[in-house]
Amino acid sequence: MFETLADHIRQDEGPPASKGERILRWAVVAAVSVALFGGLYLLMQHLEY
Repeated sequence: MFETLADHIRQDEGPPASKGERILRWAVVAAVSVALFGGLYLLMQHLEY
């Protein structure tokens, strides 16, 4: 059971991502996080005044 499950997981993941794709993905995640939390911070600052 576990061997076939591991095989299915490998098939679902597809080929391993290249280093450039991983860097791009993490850069996008970081940019979205900064934008989201920065927006929330600015909203809270705006609501205080």
